[in-house]
Amino acid sequence: MADGATPPRPTGPSERIDAIDVLRGLALLGVVAINVVTIFRVSIFERFFFPKPPASSIDSAVETILILAVDLKALALFSLLFGAGLAIQFERLAKSERRTSLLVRRLVVLLAFGLIHLCLIWNGDILTEYALAGFIVLPFLFGPRWLLAVAALASLGLYLAMQAFPPPGLWPGTAAMGQDVAEAHRIYATGGFLDVLAFRLREIPLWAPLHAFIFPRTIGLFLLGAFAWRTGMLRNPSRYLLFSIAAACIGLGAALILCHAGGFIAGGSITGGRLRALAEPLGTILLALGYGAGIIGIANLESGKKLLGWAAPLGRMAFTNYLAQSVILGWIFYGYGLGLFGRLGVTSALAIALAVYFVQVPFSAWWLRHYRYGPVEWLWRTLMYGSAQPMRQTA
Repeated sequence: MADGATPPRPTGPSERIDAIDVLRGLALLGVVAINVVTIFRVSIFERFFFPKPPASSIDSAVETILILAVDLKALALFSLLFGAGLAIQFERLAKSERRTSLLVRRLVVLLAFGLIHLCLIWNGDILTEYALAGFIVLPFLFGPRWLLAVAALASLGLYLAMQAFPPPGLWPGTAAMGQDVAEAHRIYATGGFLDVLAFRLREIPLWAPLHAFIFPRTIGLFLLGAFAWRTGMLRNPSRYLLFSIAAACIGLGAALILCHAGGFIAGGSITGGRLRALAEPLGTILLALGYGAGIIGIANLESGKKLLGWAAPLGRMAFTNYLAQSVILGWIFYGYGLGLFGRLGVTSALAIALAVYFVQVPFSAWWLRHYRYGPVEWLWRTLMYGSAQPMRQTA
């Protein structure tokens, strides 16, 4: 660093873009809702290999809405926002000789957090995948804007191709899945912490194909989020353009998902089957883009700031809140806590997720009135920059 140069520092609270924090906070609601219904409540493999009819018509309706409108869409929003956040950090560190090393350290710390979360707390972790995808995306940030767009389309194209032409031998056999589901209902519901920990580690090879199947999409959405930042769409949004994008993406995405769910795309032939395989994942991406554009557009209106401003503190503390949700829901559903795994319907589990989320709303606002960052965000920044960051708010 040259003499007199300002050392690199994290983004201060006053420099943040509220609309992005609002979007991140709302995406967190979708993530916790779908996580509690499909992973904490029961084994995720039941959904793919051994689906059971919902216990009631209310559960059926709630589950249908979540799967069609929320499942994978909220996670896609998180991926877009992570890519945008990486691009923001890359831009802010442009004058620092340590830019590359700091960004690599940022991802290394995230990987460490992810592995701790994955192994000790919950195997539905996305942080490990995000760190690995970040290492792949980082070199593209040194290139021009068009390279981000081309690489994003290529990655998303690969993801869609994998849906139509699944790699052979990727998924474990049905017998292995059935055994895992049976053990999950026994161990997650009644086991102590060490029993749950040992079983969670044994499940990692079964989770790996799920991540491999979605990894190109994560990379593509990271790149797309970085591209959106570079274009200025997130920095200086044109509300009417965003609303037009939102309407088009939501309309087309919803149409594709509904056509897939309703069986309107014929699947009897090989071509028809591949079209059906493409409809839902493509619709999910488009719907997520529509949600993101719409929420960013609304959050930049004066009335929208009043309507959605409550979600901004949650978004600023998304890392802390995400990990806290895992700890709390693990205690509620696993045997070392209340042991509710496999005992609740969709609606009851969703009610628990909403209760946890809406307790975090006032807590996040209170915390940020006193401190600059959430506790995990502070630790992440401190480890990234190699020095303790200021924590307390100043007048």
